[in-house]
Amino acid sequence: MGSFLYFIVSSLLELLVWAIIISAILSWLVAFDVINLRNRFVYNVSRFLDAVTRPVLAPFQRFIPSLGGVDISPIIVILILQGVIRYLLPLIFGPLISLMG
Repeated sequence: MGSFLYFIVSSLLELLVWAIIISAILSWLVAFDVINLRNRFVYNVSRFLDAVTRPVLAPFQRFIPSLGGVDISPIIVILILQGVIRYLLPLIFGPLISLMG
């Protein structure tokens, strides 16, 4: 049970990392007019990714200034999430997994 819970939490955090990466790339493609939001599919994907990533990115965007117009908060959030996945989750779930066998 503990290892399954670890897998679920770890996978959700990994999916969040990918959502942040895809959202950043999509925003660049829209900004450089490679694709546009008039396309219904692109618009829906963009709205979904924004709804998923905005609650995570917004607190960091408040206190991390953009560097020359480039928002680096997604990079900071990805680094923090990778640290949580790699170091914090094993510390949290390690005793639970060993306890449950």
